[in-house]
Amino acid sequence: MTKPKLANPDDGLFKPGTKLRHLKTGGFYKVLLLANIEATLEPAYVYESMQSQDFWIRPKSEMEDGRFEALTE
Repeated sequence: MTKPKLANPDDGLFKPGTKLRHLKTGGFYKVLLLANIEATLEPAYVYESMQSQDFWIRPKSEMEDGRFEALTE
């Protein structure tokens, strides 16, 4: 049995350290890393709210579907 390929940080549109704005809510976030959801091994972003310092996990497909825009500094 072959082991499934796990997420690689270079596979994502947003690299660790990228700051994002959520287009619907206007919230600001910072990407921490690209990980895998344990149950499905689906790639997912781990990111932090820049306002509340809460941590969130969202599937890569949702993160990259246009809900977020990268900020330029």
